[in-house]
Formats: sequence, structure tokens, C-alpha cells
Amino acid sequence: MVSSHPLPNGFSEIDVFSLGFCLLVEGLLGFFLNAVTVAAFIKIRELRTPSNFLVFSLALADMGISANATIAAFSSFLRYWPYGSDGCQAHGFQGFMTALASIHFIAAIAWDRYHQYCTRTKLQWSSAITLTIFIWLFTAFWSAMPLIGWGEYDYEPLRTCCTLDYSKGDRNYVSYLIPMAIFNMAVQTFVVITSYKSIGQKFKKTGNPRFNTATPLKTFLFCWGPYGVLAFYAAVENANLVSPKIRMVRTIHMSGSYSGKDLSHLQRFPICPGQ
Repeated sequence: MVSSHPLPNGFSEIDVFSLGFCLLVEGLLGFFLNAVTVAAFIKIRELRTPSNFLVFSLALADMGISANATIAAFSSFLRYWPYGSDGCQAHGFQGFMTALASIHFIAAIAWDRYHQYCTRTKLQWSSAITLTIFIWLFTAFWSAMPLIGWGEYDYEPLRTCCTLDYSKGDRNYVSYLIPMAIFNMAVQTFVVITSYKSIGQKFKKTGNPRFNTATPLKTFLFCWGPYGVLAFYAAVENANLVSPKIRMVRTIHMSGSYSGKDLSHLQRFPICPGQ
């Protein structure tokens, strides 16, 4: 630990080390588990289908989240952010874009699974590639807005990583949060709920369930629920009233949720042909 940099208010030496250790384990584990999915898609020819390309893209987005957490872990061990204000903006942009992309790909996979099981319509390569490009460009747009003044990236309470600044809760933040949340979370949540509900009803009729249709939605809400609650709380109340440790636990929870979710790419979102 670097003693020349004072600890942020509300944190002890053990807090900083524990947070950094959790972020490091979660980041490395998430990166490795997603890398398995990526490697399987690339090396096994039979798995390279349009539907599995969405799973491949989701794994890439989650690898980005894991890399973001790993960077935050190392700066936590240093007890300060060593990359300057430009590095903070880049870290916030990269983390936010990959997180939003992950949400979109989860919804895209749900939409594709609905058509596979309910309408028996197979995704074509042209549609999969077009959808993937659109998702990355769309999330890049919303993630770039704080860089030009609509919303803002700033340090987390520990000041060792950067994300969307919810501490001010001013008009600029609220005007950005509402449309961003509608187009990047509310719509995707609706797609996931309706898609897997329809698939569940189809399974009941056929008596041949392929997977638990409630698991993807529960995982989705588990990953993003705490972040969304705090983000919207900041729109109506002063987020600084929430303990800094709780706000940092939310960040670790999100990173950890994705590292735990990644192992189930091969289970919940099967990447075998014909499934």
C-alpha cells in the first residue's frame, strides 16, 4: 500500500485492500470464464452460428467489464487513481459502454431464443451482424454523451475507479439518466421478460423444457438491480447520504455478478447448434 496517499473518508486500510482484492478476483475470473466462451466460438466450427455470435458478442462485452474491474483493483491497491483525469474519463466510458452493451446483448439473445423456440425462425448472419454493429454504436453514443457534457464521469467514493457521476443528482444528471435508462434498460428488461415468459408458456404446452426460463431474468435483475436503484435514488435524493462503503459494494456487486454469470453462457444460453 502506498502510504503517501491518504485514505478516502469512510474507508480503512482493510476496506481498501478488501475492495481491491474482490475486484481483482472478480475481474480475472470473469475475464477467464468469458474467454472460454470466446475461444469455443472461434475454435469449434460447429458453434459458429448467427445465434451463437450474439453469445460471443455478450462474452466480449463482459470481458470488457472484467477488464475495467481489474484496472480498478490495481488502483485500489495503490490507494489512488494513477491515470489522471483523462484516464478517468476513458475508464468511465469503457466501463459504461461495455456494461450497456452487455444489457443489450442479453436482450438480443432473449429475442433470438423466443424466435427459435416459439416461431421456429432462425437468425440469419446478416441480421446478427447488423444487430451487433447497431448495439455497439448505440451504446457508444450513450456512453460518449457524458464526455461532451450531458451527464458526467467522475470518481467512485474510493477514488480508484470512475463511472457515471450520480452524486450531484442535478438537472443535467436527471435529463441524461431518464432517456438513457429507458433506451438501455427498460426496453431490454421488457424484451427479456416477455421473451422468456413466452418461451416458458411454450415449454408448458410441449412438456419439453430445455432450460429454466426464470433464470436469465433473475440473473439480469441481480446484476443490475442495485446499480439501477442507486441511480434512480440519486435522481430524487442526495446519493451522498448513502454510505460510501455501500456505494462501493454496489460496484463490486455488479462486477462480481458478471464474473459469476459468465460460467453459465454455456448453460443458460446454450451455444450448441440447433438449440
